[in-house]
Amino acid sequence: MGQIGCFWEKAIFEELKTLEEAGTWELINPLAGANIVGSKWVFRMKKDAAGHVVRFKAHLVAQGFLQVPGVDYFDTFAPVAKLASIWTVLTMAAKLNFELHQIDIKSAYLNGELTEAENIYMKQSPGYSAPNSSGKVCHLLKTLYGLKQLGCCWYQKLVEILVKRLEFVRSDVDQAVFYCHGGHNGHATIIVVIHVDNCTIAAPALSLVIMFKCEIAQYVEITNLGELHWLLSIKIRCDHDHQTIHLSQCSYIDSIIARYNFQDLKPVSTPMETSNQLSTSQAPATTLKIAKMRNIPYLEAVGLLMYASLRTRPDILFAVQTVLRFSKNPGHMHWDAVKWIFHYLKGTTDLWLMYGMVKDNLVGYADADGSMAEDRHAISGYTFMLHGGAVSWSTKWQEIISLSTTESEYIAVTHAAKEGLWIHSLLSQLFPGKLDPTTLFSDNQSAIALTKDHQYHAHTKHIDI
Repeated sequence: MGQIGCFWEKAIFEELKTLEEAGTWELINPLAGANIVGSKWVFRMKKDAAGHVVRFKAHLVAQGFLQVPGVDYFDTFAPVAKLASIWTVLTMAAKLNFELHQIDIKSAYLNGELTEAENIYMKQSPGYSAPNSSGKVCHLLKTLYGLKQLGCCWYQKLVEILVKRLEFVRSDVDQAVFYCHGGHNGHATIIVVIHVDNCTIAAPALSLVIMFKCEIAQYVEITNLGELHWLLSIKIRCDHDHQTIHLSQCSYIDSIIARYNFQDLKPVSTPMETSNQLSTSQAPATTLKIAKMRNIPYLEAVGLLMYASLRTRPDILFAVQTVLRFSKNPGHMHWDAVKWIFHYLKGTTDLWLMYGMVKDNLVGYADADGSMAEDRHAISGYTFMLHGGAVSWSTKWQEIISLSTTESEYIAVTHAAKEGLWIHSLLSQLFPGKLDPTTLFSDNQSAIALTKDHQYHAHTKHIDI
Protein backbone atom coordinates (compact mmCIF):
# COMPACT_ATOMS: atom_id res chain seq x y z
CA MET A 1 0.00 0.00 0.00
CA GLY A 2 1.35 3.43 -0.99
CA GLN A 3 1.81 6.39 1.31
CA ILE A 4 -1.54 7.93 0.28
CA GLY A 5 -3.25 4.59 0.92
CA CYS A 6 -1.82 4.53 4.45
CA PHE A 7 -3.29 7.97 5.10
CA TRP A 8 -6.75 6.79 4.00
CA GLU A 9 -6.47 3.60 6.07
CA LYS A 10 -5.56 5.66 9.11
CA ALA A 11 -8.53 7.97 8.46
CA ILE A 12 -10.90 4.95 8.32
CA PHE A 13 -9.75 3.61 11.70
CA GLU A 14 -10.01 7.10 13.22
CA GLU A 15 -13.59 7.38 11.98
CA LEU A 16 -14.56 3.96 13.34
CA LYS A 17 -12.98 4.77 16.69
CA THR A 18 -14.85 8.07 16.88
CA LEU A 19 -18.17 6.41 16.09
CA GLU A 20 -17.64 3.65 18.65
CA GLU A 21 -16.64 6.07 21.42
CA ALA A 22 -19.70 8.20 20.67
CA GLY A 23 -22.01 5.19 20.99
CA THR A 24 -23.44 5.79 17.52
CA TRP A 25 -24.96 2.30 17.22
CA GLU A 26 -25.49 -1.07 18.79
CA LEU A 27 -25.10 -4.37 16.94
CA ILE A 28 -28.31 -6.41 16.97
CA ASN A 29 -30.13 -8.98 14.89
CA PRO A 30 -32.63 -7.14 12.68
CA LEU A 31 -36.36 -7.52 13.23
CA ALA A 32 -38.31 -9.35 10.59
CA GLY A 33 -39.38 -6.99 7.80
CA ALA A 34 -37.25 -4.09 9.08
CA ASN A 35 -35.99 -1.59 6.53
CA ILE A 36 -32.19 -1.86 6.42
CA VAL A 37 -30.24 0.96 4.76
CA GLY A 38 -26.82 0.43 3.25
CA SER A 39 -23.52 2.06 4.15
CA LYS A 40 -20.44 3.19 2.24
CA TRP A 41 -17.15 5.05 2.73
CA VAL A 42 -16.66 8.59 1.46
CA PHE A 43 -13.20 10.17 1.36
CA ARG A 44 -12.10 13.78 1.08
CA MET A 45 -9.01 15.89 1.62
CA LYS A 46 -9.35 18.98 3.80
CA LYS A 47 -7.36 21.99 2.60
CA ASP A 48 -6.31 25.28 4.17
CA ALA A 49 -6.65 28.80 2.77
CA ALA A 50 -3.57 28.30 0.56
CA GLY A 51 -4.96 25.10 -0.95
CA HIS A 52 -2.57 22.73 0.88
CA VAL A 53 -3.84 19.37 2.12
CA VAL A 54 -3.92 19.44 5.92
CA ARG A 55 -5.99 16.35 6.69
CA PHE A 56 -7.34 13.16 5.15
CA LYS A 57 -10.90 12.44 6.25
CA ALA A 58 -12.97 9.28 5.86
CA HIS A 59 -16.69 9.26 6.62
CA LEU A 60 -18.92 6.25 7.06
CA VAL A 61 -22.10 7.28 5.29
CA ALA A 62 -25.56 5.78 5.55
CA GLN A 63 -27.41 5.43 2.26
CA GLY A 64 -30.27 7.63 3.34
CA PHE A 65 -32.04 7.41 -0.02
CA LEU A 66 -33.32 4.03 1.21
CA GLN A 67 -35.06 5.59 4.22
CA VAL A 68 -38.86 5.59 4.28
CA PRO A 69 -40.49 8.98 5.02
CA GLY A 70 -42.79 8.94 8.02
CA VAL A 71 -41.12 5.76 9.29
CA ASP A 72 -37.36 6.33 9.34
CA TYR A 73 -37.45 10.13 9.44
CA PHE A 74 -39.86 13.02 9.92
CA ASP A 75 -38.40 16.55 9.96
CA THR A 76 -35.29 17.36 7.90
CA PHE A 77 -34.93 21.18 7.95
CA ALA A 78 -31.84 22.68 9.58
CA PRO A 79 -31.19 26.43 9.36
CA VAL A 80 -27.78 27.97 8.71
CA ALA A 81 -26.89 31.63 9.12
CA LYS A 82 -27.85 33.87 6.24
CA LEU A 83 -24.94 35.56 4.51
CA ALA A 84 -26.44 38.96 5.31
CA SER A 85 -26.40 38.02 9.00
CA ILE A 86 -22.74 37.00 8.83
CA TRP A 87 -21.64 40.17 7.04
CA THR A 88 -23.72 42.34 9.40
CA VAL A 89 -22.13 40.79 12.47
CA LEU A 90 -18.63 41.11 11.00
CA THR A 91 -19.25 44.75 10.06
CA MET A 92 -20.50 45.71 13.51
CA ALA A 93 -17.69 43.75 15.13
CA ALA A 94 -15.17 45.75 13.12
CA LYS A 95 -16.86 49.03 14.05
CA LEU A 96 -17.00 48.14 17.77
CA ASN A 97 -13.51 46.62 17.69
CA PHE A 98 -14.79 43.22 18.81
CA GLU A 99 -12.67 40.09 18.87
CA LEU A 100 -13.56 37.71 16.04
CA HIS A 101 -12.71 34.05 16.53
CA GLN A 102 -13.73 30.75 15.04
CA ILE A 103 -14.17 27.17 16.20
CA ASP A 104 -15.00 24.00 14.32
CA ILE A 105 -17.05 21.32 16.03
CA LYS A 106 -15.49 17.93 15.38
CA SER A 107 -17.83 15.38 13.83
CA ALA A 108 -20.71 17.77 14.49
CA TYR A 109 -23.35 15.69 12.74
CA LEU A 110 -22.48 12.69 14.88
CA ASN A 111 -23.66 14.54 18.01
CA GLY A 112 -27.31 14.49 16.94
CA GLU A 113 -29.56 12.08 18.80
CA LEU A 114 -32.37 10.07 17.24
CA THR A 115 -35.77 9.91 18.91
CA GLU A 116 -37.42 6.71 20.06
CA ALA A 117 -39.77 6.89 17.07
CA GLU A 118 -36.83 6.75 14.65
CA ASN A 119 -35.66 3.14 14.50
CA ILE A 120 -33.01 3.00 11.79
CA TYR A 121 -31.07 -0.15 10.92
CA MET A 122 -27.92 0.02 8.80
CA LYS A 123 -25.55 -2.54 7.32
CA GLN A 124 -22.10 -2.66 8.90
CA SER A 125 -19.27 -0.71 7.28
CA PRO A 126 -18.08 -2.38 4.06
CA GLY A 127 -14.73 -4.10 4.56
CA TYR A 128 -14.56 -3.32 8.28
CA SER A 129 -17.27 -5.37 9.97
CA ALA A 130 -16.98 -6.15 13.68
CA PRO A 131 -15.56 -9.61 14.49
CA ASN A 132 -18.05 -12.42 15.25
CA SER A 133 -21.01 -10.30 14.11
CA SER A 134 -22.25 -12.19 11.09
CA GLY A 135 -25.89 -11.40 10.32
CA LYS A 136 -26.03 -8.43 12.69
CA VAL A 137 -26.77 -4.85 11.69
CA CYS A 138 -26.21 -1.45 13.28
CA HIS A 139 -29.18 -0.09 15.20
CA LEU A 140 -28.45 3.62 15.08
CA LEU A 141 -28.75 5.54 18.35
CA LYS A 142 -27.21 8.75 17.03
CA THR A 143 -27.16 10.40 13.64
CA LEU A 144 -24.75 9.38 10.92
CA TYR A 145 -23.71 11.04 7.69
CA GLY A 146 -26.20 10.43 4.91
CA LEU A 147 -29.35 10.24 7.02
CA LYS A 148 -32.22 12.44 5.92
CA GLN A 149 -32.68 13.98 9.38
CA LEU A 150 -28.95 14.48 9.96
CA GLY A 151 -28.81 18.28 9.89
CA CYS A 152 -32.07 18.70 11.80
CA CYS A 153 -30.90 16.48 14.70
CA TRP A 154 -27.56 18.29 14.96
CA TYR A 155 -29.26 21.68 14.98
CA GLN A 156 -31.61 20.60 17.75
CA LYS A 157 -28.64 19.37 19.79
CA LEU A 158 -26.83 22.67 19.25
CA VAL A 159 -29.89 24.67 20.34
CA GLU A 160 -30.10 22.58 23.48
CA ILE A 161 -26.44 23.33 24.31
CA LEU A 162 -26.53 27.06 23.58
CA VAL A 163 -29.99 27.96 24.85
CA LYS A 164 -30.69 25.55 27.71
CA ARG A 165 -27.17 25.06 29.08
CA LEU A 166 -25.22 28.20 28.16
CA GLU A 167 -28.21 30.58 28.45
CA PHE A 168 -27.92 32.12 24.99
CA VAL A 169 -30.90 33.58 23.15
CA ARG A 170 -31.77 32.52 19.63
CA SER A 171 -32.43 35.41 17.27
CA ASP A 172 -36.00 35.80 16.09
CA VAL A 173 -34.96 36.87 12.60
CA ASP A 174 -32.20 34.30 11.97
CA GLN A 175 -32.42 31.01 13.80
CA ALA A 176 -28.72 30.26 13.29
CA VAL A 177 -27.60 33.38 15.20
CA PHE A 178 -27.35 33.26 19.01
CA TYR A 179 -26.47 36.04 21.42
CA CYS A 180 -26.03 36.63 25.12
CA HIS A 181 -26.30 40.01 26.85
CA GLY A 182 -25.13 39.40 30.39
CA GLY A 183 -25.97 35.77 31.05
CA HIS A 184 -25.38 33.64 34.12
CA ASN A 185 -21.73 34.75 34.31
CA GLY A 186 -22.60 38.42 34.06
CA HIS A 187 -20.38 38.91 31.02
CA ALA A 188 -20.95 41.37 28.18
CA THR A 189 -22.34 40.67 24.72
CA ILE A 190 -21.27 37.48 22.95
CA ILE A 191 -22.60 36.65 19.49
CA VAL A 192 -22.29 33.21 17.89
CA VAL A 193 -23.09 32.71 14.21
CA ILE A 194 -23.60 29.10 13.14
CA HIS A 195 -22.96 27.61 9.72
CA VAL A 196 -23.37 23.83 10.08
CA ASP A 197 -20.33 22.88 12.23
CA ASN A 198 -18.56 26.22 12.02
CA CYS A 199 -19.07 28.79 14.80
CA THR A 200 -18.01 32.40 14.38
CA ILE A 201 -17.68 34.17 17.73
CA ALA A 202 -17.81 37.94 18.25
CA ALA A 203 -17.15 39.48 21.68
CA PRO A 204 -15.70 42.75 23.02
CA ALA A 205 -12.85 41.01 24.89
CA LEU A 206 -10.63 38.01 24.26
CA SER A 207 -11.38 36.66 27.74
CA LEU A 208 -15.05 36.30 26.80
CA VAL A 209 -14.15 34.35 23.67
CA ILE A 210 -11.89 32.01 25.65
CA MET A 211 -14.60 31.53 28.27
CA PHE A 212 -17.17 30.59 25.63
CA LYS A 213 -14.80 28.11 24.01
CA CYS A 214 -14.20 26.44 27.36
CA GLU A 215 -17.92 26.29 28.11
CA ILE A 216 -18.99 24.74 24.81
CA ALA A 217 -16.05 22.29 24.92
CA GLN A 218 -17.74 20.68 27.92
CA TYR A 219 -20.50 19.38 25.66
CA VAL A 220 -18.87 18.83 22.24
CA GLU A 221 -15.32 18.35 21.00
CA ILE A 222 -14.05 21.44 19.20
CA THR A 223 -11.12 22.54 17.10
CA ASN A 224 -9.85 25.97 18.10
CA LEU A 225 -9.20 27.85 14.84
CA GLY A 226 -8.10 31.06 16.55
CA GLU A 227 -8.83 34.44 15.02
CA LEU A 228 -11.25 34.52 12.10
CA HIS A 229 -9.36 34.46 8.81
CA TRP A 230 -11.17 31.95 6.57
CA LEU A 231 -14.91 31.30 6.24
CA LEU A 232 -16.92 29.59 3.46
CA SER A 233 -13.96 29.74 1.06
CA ILE A 234 -13.67 33.48 1.83
CA LYS A 235 -10.47 35.06 3.06
CA ILE A 236 -11.05 37.51 5.92
CA ARG A 237 -8.60 40.17 7.05
CA CYS A 238 -9.28 42.18 10.21
CA ASP A 239 -7.53 45.46 10.95
CA HIS A 240 -8.17 46.37 14.60
CA ASP A 241 -6.10 49.56 14.36
CA HIS A 242 -8.34 51.04 11.65
CA GLN A 243 -11.48 49.13 12.71
CA THR A 244 -11.98 47.67 9.25
CA ILE A 245 -12.59 44.21 7.86
CA HIS A 246 -11.90 42.94 4.35
CA LEU A 247 -13.38 39.93 2.49
CA SER A 248 -11.97 38.28 -0.62
CA GLN A 249 -12.58 35.19 -2.74
CA CYS A 250 -9.36 35.56 -4.73
CA SER A 251 -8.36 31.90 -4.24
CA TYR A 252 -11.79 30.68 -5.34
CA ILE A 253 -11.86 32.98 -8.37
CA ASP A 254 -8.37 31.89 -9.41
CA SER A 255 -9.45 28.25 -9.13
CA ILE A 256 -12.55 28.61 -11.34
CA ILE A 257 -10.56 30.59 -13.92
CA ALA A 258 -7.99 27.80 -14.00
CA ARG A 259 -10.78 25.18 -14.17
CA TYR A 260 -11.72 26.35 -17.67
CA ASN A 261 -8.16 27.30 -18.74
CA PHE A 262 -9.07 30.99 -18.83
CA GLN A 263 -5.74 32.16 -17.38
CA ASP A 264 -4.84 33.95 -20.62
CA LEU A 265 -8.08 35.92 -20.90
CA LYS A 266 -7.71 39.64 -21.48
CA PRO A 267 -9.20 41.63 -18.57
CA VAL A 268 -12.18 43.93 -19.23
CA SER A 269 -13.60 46.75 -17.13
CA THR A 270 -17.29 45.76 -17.05
CA PRO A 271 -19.01 42.45 -16.19
CA MET A 272 -21.30 42.68 -19.25
CA GLU A 273 -20.83 43.76 -22.84
CA THR A 274 -23.55 46.38 -23.10
CA SER A 275 -23.55 46.52 -26.91
CA ASN A 276 -24.90 42.97 -27.25
CA GLN A 277 -28.52 42.33 -26.26
CA LEU A 278 -29.04 38.69 -25.25
CA SER A 279 -32.28 36.94 -26.25
CA THR A 280 -33.75 33.48 -26.71
CA SER A 281 -33.51 33.92 -30.49
CA GLN A 282 -29.76 33.35 -30.11
CA ALA A 283 -30.35 29.83 -28.78
CA PRO A 284 -29.32 26.92 -31.05
CA ALA A 285 -32.17 25.92 -33.36
CA THR A 286 -30.69 22.97 -35.24
CA THR A 287 -29.65 19.54 -34.02
CA LEU A 288 -26.04 20.18 -35.03
CA LYS A 289 -25.83 23.43 -33.06
CA ILE A 290 -27.46 21.86 -30.02
CA ALA A 291 -24.94 19.00 -30.16
CA LYS A 292 -22.04 21.48 -30.22
CA MET A 293 -23.33 23.21 -27.08
CA ARG A 294 -23.56 19.92 -25.16
CA ASN A 295 -19.81 19.88 -24.66
CA ILE A 296 -19.81 23.39 -23.20
CA PRO A 297 -20.17 23.42 -19.36
CA TYR A 298 -22.62 26.33 -19.38
CA LEU A 299 -24.66 25.48 -16.28
CA GLU A 300 -21.59 24.50 -14.28
CA ALA A 301 -19.79 27.75 -15.09
CA VAL A 302 -22.85 29.88 -14.26
CA GLY A 303 -23.25 28.01 -10.96
CA LEU A 304 -19.62 28.70 -10.01
CA LEU A 305 -20.06 32.38 -10.86
CA MET A 306 -23.29 32.49 -8.84
CA TYR A 307 -21.40 31.24 -5.77
CA ALA A 308 -18.99 34.18 -6.01
CA SER A 309 -21.70 36.75 -6.77
CA LEU A 310 -23.77 35.84 -3.71
CA ARG A 311 -20.85 36.02 -1.27
CA THR A 312 -18.38 38.79 -2.04
CA ARG A 313 -18.97 39.97 -5.61
CA PRO A 314 -22.24 41.93 -5.91
CA ASP A 315 -20.73 43.66 -8.93
CA ILE A 316 -21.30 40.57 -11.11
CA LEU A 317 -24.71 39.54 -9.74
CA PHE A 318 -26.82 41.21 -12.43
CA ALA A 319 -24.64 39.77 -15.19
CA VAL A 320 -24.85 36.28 -13.71
CA GLN A 321 -28.63 36.52 -13.35
CA THR A 322 -28.86 37.61 -16.98
CA VAL A 323 -26.95 34.62 -18.39
CA LEU A 324 -28.87 32.33 -16.04
CA ARG A 325 -32.05 33.16 -17.98
CA PHE A 326 -30.79 31.15 -20.94
CA SER A 327 -29.61 28.07 -19.08
CA LYS A 328 -32.26 25.77 -20.57
CA ASN A 329 -30.98 26.15 -24.13
CA PRO A 330 -27.86 28.35 -24.24
CA GLY A 331 -26.21 29.39 -27.47
CA HIS A 332 -22.73 30.56 -28.36
CA MET A 333 -23.68 34.20 -27.79
CA HIS A 334 -24.79 33.31 -24.26
CA TRP A 335 -21.57 31.38 -23.65
CA ASP A 336 -19.58 34.40 -24.84
CA ALA A 337 -21.44 36.48 -22.23
CA VAL A 338 -20.42 33.97 -19.55
CA LYS A 339 -16.80 34.15 -20.70
CA TRP A 340 -17.04 37.96 -20.59
CA ILE A 341 -17.77 37.70 -16.85
CA PHE A 342 -14.63 35.59 -16.49
CA HIS A 343 -12.74 38.29 -18.44
CA TYR A 344 -13.94 40.81 -15.87
CA LEU A 345 -13.03 38.59 -12.90
CA LYS A 346 -9.58 38.01 -14.38
CA GLY A 347 -8.88 41.73 -14.07
CA THR A 348 -10.56 42.21 -10.70
CA THR A 349 -9.38 39.14 -8.76
CA ASP A 350 -7.71 41.31 -6.12
CA LEU A 351 -10.83 43.34 -5.28
CA TRP A 352 -11.83 43.10 -1.60
CA LEU A 353 -15.21 43.77 -0.05
CA MET A 354 -14.40 46.24 2.72
CA TYR A 355 -16.33 47.43 5.78
CA GLY A 356 -15.58 50.16 8.29
CA MET A 357 -13.98 52.96 6.30
CA VAL A 358 -17.21 55.00 6.28
CA LYS A 359 -19.07 55.41 9.60
CA ASP A 360 -22.56 55.41 8.14
CA ASN A 361 -25.67 53.73 9.45
CA LEU A 362 -27.68 51.23 7.43
CA VAL A 363 -28.80 52.65 4.08
CA GLY A 364 -30.43 50.93 1.12
CA TYR A 365 -30.64 51.47 -2.62
CA ALA A 366 -33.40 49.99 -4.80
CA ASP A 367 -33.88 50.04 -8.57
CA ALA A 368 -35.60 48.24 -11.44
CA ASP A 369 -34.59 47.92 -15.09
CA GLY A 370 -37.93 49.09 -16.54
CA SER A 371 -39.11 45.81 -18.15
CA MET A 372 -36.37 45.82 -20.77
CA ALA A 373 -36.20 42.02 -21.11
CA GLU A 374 -38.03 40.30 -23.97
CA ASP A 375 -40.47 38.58 -21.59
CA ARG A 376 -41.34 42.02 -20.12
CA HIS A 377 -40.61 40.88 -16.56
CA ALA A 378 -38.72 43.71 -14.88
CA ILE A 379 -35.66 42.93 -12.76
CA SER A 380 -35.59 44.25 -9.19
CA GLY A 381 -32.35 44.99 -7.44
CA TYR A 382 -31.31 46.31 -4.06
CA THR A 383 -28.18 46.80 -1.98
CA PHE A 384 -27.90 47.63 1.70
CA MET A 385 -24.74 49.33 2.91
CA LEU A 386 -23.51 49.32 6.49
CA HIS A 387 -20.42 51.35 7.42
CA GLY A 388 -19.27 51.63 3.83
CA GLY A 389 -19.75 48.04 2.68
CA ALA A 390 -22.55 46.00 1.18
CA VAL A 391 -24.03 43.52 3.68
CA SER A 392 -27.03 42.42 1.61
CA TRP A 393 -27.75 42.52 -2.11
CA SER A 394 -30.19 40.89 -4.48
CA THR A 395 -31.23 40.77 -8.12
CA LYS A 396 -34.37 38.89 -9.13
CA TRP A 397 -37.12 38.84 -11.72
CA GLN A 398 -40.41 40.37 -10.75
CA GLU A 399 -43.19 37.78 -10.68
CA ILE A 400 -45.74 40.04 -12.39
CA ILE A 401 -45.51 42.04 -15.60
CA SER A 402 -45.67 45.68 -14.58
CA LEU A 403 -47.59 48.20 -16.69
CA SER A 404 -45.23 51.13 -16.08
CA THR A 405 -41.80 52.03 -14.77
CA THR A 406 -43.52 53.46 -11.70
CA GLU A 407 -45.01 50.09 -10.91
CA SER A 408 -41.79 48.14 -11.46
CA GLU A 409 -39.84 50.63 -9.34
CA TYR A 410 -42.50 50.49 -6.61
CA ILE A 411 -42.28 46.70 -6.50
CA ALA A 412 -38.48 46.91 -6.28
CA VAL A 413 -38.75 49.35 -3.37
CA THR A 414 -41.22 47.01 -1.64
CA HIS A 415 -38.82 44.05 -1.79
CA ALA A 416 -35.97 46.24 -0.58
CA ALA A 417 -38.04 47.61 2.31
CA LYS A 418 -38.71 44.08 3.58
CA GLU A 419 -35.00 43.31 3.59
CA GLY A 420 -34.23 46.62 5.30
CA LEU A 421 -36.71 45.90 8.08
CA TRP A 422 -35.18 42.44 8.53
CA ILE A 423 -31.61 43.78 8.86
CA HIS A 424 -32.83 46.55 11.18
CA SER A 425 -34.47 43.94 13.42
CA LEU A 426 -31.29 41.86 13.46
CA LEU A 427 -29.19 44.86 14.48
CA SER A 428 -31.62 45.86 17.23
CA GLN A 429 -31.44 42.36 18.74
CA LEU A 430 -27.71 41.77 18.55
CA PHE A 431 -26.54 45.32 19.30
CA PRO A 432 -29.15 46.91 21.58
CA GLY A 433 -29.34 50.66 21.64
CA LYS A 434 -30.93 53.45 19.71
CA LEU A 435 -30.84 52.80 15.96
CA ASP A 436 -31.37 55.58 13.45
CA PRO A 437 -34.09 55.02 10.84
CA THR A 438 -32.91 53.25 7.70
CA THR A 439 -32.98 55.40 4.57
CA LEU A 440 -34.01 53.66 1.36
CA PHE A 441 -33.09 55.45 -1.86
CA SER A 442 -35.00 55.20 -5.14
CA ASP A 443 -34.55 57.16 -8.37
CA ASN A 444 -38.21 57.20 -9.47
CA GLN A 445 -40.18 60.18 -8.19
CA SER A 446 -43.62 58.73 -8.95
CA ALA A 447 -42.77 55.49 -7.09
CA ILE A 448 -41.60 57.58 -4.12
CA ALA A 449 -44.87 59.53 -4.19
CA LEU A 450 -46.81 56.27 -4.31
CA THR A 451 -45.16 55.06 -1.10
CA LYS A 452 -46.17 58.22 0.77
CA ASP A 453 -49.92 58.27 0.21
CA HIS A 454 -52.76 56.62 -1.69
CA GLN A 455 -53.69 59.38 -4.11
CA TYR A 456 -53.15 56.97 -7.02
CA HIS A 457 -55.23 54.17 -5.49
CA ALA A 458 -57.53 53.84 -8.51
CA HIS A 459 -54.55 53.15 -10.75
CA THR A 460 -52.68 50.77 -8.44
CA LYS A 461 -55.27 48.31 -7.12
CA HIS A 462 -53.95 45.63 -9.50
CA ILE A 463 -50.52 45.72 -7.77
CA ASP A 464 -52.04 44.51 -4.50
CA ILE A 465 -54.15 41.87 -6.32
